[in-house]
Amino acid sequence: MTATATASGLRPRLAVSLVFVVLGGTQGGWMARIPAIRDQVGVDTARWGLLSGSSAAGDLVAIVLITVLIGRVSSRLLSLAAAALVLLNAPVLAGASAVPALVVGLTAWGLSATFLATPVNALAVTVERHQGRPLMSGFHASYSCGVLAGGALGTLAAATGVSPGVQMAISSGVLGALLLAWARWLPEEEQAREEPGEQRRPLRDRFTPQLTLLASIAFLASFVEGAASQWSSVYTADFLGGGPALGAATYTSFSVAILLARLLGDRAVTRLGRRTFVRLSLLTAVLGAALVVLRPQLPLALAGFTIIGLGIACVLPALIALAGRQRGVPAGEGVSVITIGQWPGFLLAGPAVGLLAGATSLRLALAALIVSGVGAALLARWVRVPTSS
Repeated sequence: MTATATASGLRPRLAVSLVFVVLGGTQGGWMARIPAIRDQVGVDTARWGLLSGSSAAGDLVAIVLITVLIGRVSSRLLSLAAAALVLLNAPVLAGASAVPALVVGLTAWGLSATFLATPVNALAVTVERHQGRPLMSGFHASYSCGVLAGGALGTLAAATGVSPGVQMAISSGVLGALLLAWARWLPEEEQAREEPGEQRRPLRDRFTPQLTLLASIAFLASFVEGAASQWSSVYTADFLGGGPALGAATYTSFSVAILLARLLGDRAVTRLGRRTFVRLSLLTAVLGAALVVLRPQLPLALAGFTIIGLGIACVLPALIALAGRQRGVPAGEGVSVITIGQWPGFLLAGPAVGLLAGATSLRLALAALIVSGVGAALLARWVRVPTSS
């Protein structure tokens, strides 16, 4: 392969990775400054919890819009528009000093971030197809790196007295400049050509049996990931009496495990194949959840959530790659079905475990992760890998 060919293949990959970094970096920077933003707005923790649900309204609007637009509007254009909205909204949201501004900012965040997820994953599928090897886990590792970098920047800004609004304005400016410089290297999504004239078919035709299966697995996998991320620190800090420091350490271990797994996931997919990889990953997550539930001890809980992270990290990337390569379905349309499946999984995970914990105990409530993981692994038996992948 010539140097020119190598460069032409590397540039689209880096450009798509940058969009993932934009999404992750913005989210990480925002999450690190939540205490300061809450104080700016002047609300207590209980009211903050209620207000934070505003983003769900934006999520829902984004899913409806992207379901209609994907396959009809260029994924490249949709990605750029959504990334621009993410970057523009971030400093406005972080600088909110009143409840109405916070609600508007959170709604815009949910709209822009969820809207961005589908087209950028469709572009990732296109790059992966051109490269001829698994790359999806690596793209999602870029997102994870962005989250960690944004969180580190937020920690530094808080330590030096920089306001959240100024911090997010600086990071948005830097990421926006990089995105402008690399935007021309973003690829165009390849459209399905097996049946000309079918790209504007009814939306219901997008839900083929195989894509519906993948979306169901995505729902269950997202439930596991969402519940583990939201309740891991609470379980070790409160239920097991480890205190805030160990609670934070548990969540950090879970997050780092996800990043490490995504950095190595593409190699594992190459060796095992996607269906086997998905099943083994889900069963690994089940093993970690079983360790947490069956052995309620601090060291084992820390190890268990780390194992959950290692197992669940690459399931959604693998499902997205499969959905984006279904015969006769444009990549964006296939990915949109996964988005529809995974969103309620993340949304319901926290409240569902909380309700179960209230009725029983947090330990027993976390058994829902075992049930969801086993169910997803059983469904994965019927996954078919497209012959072109």
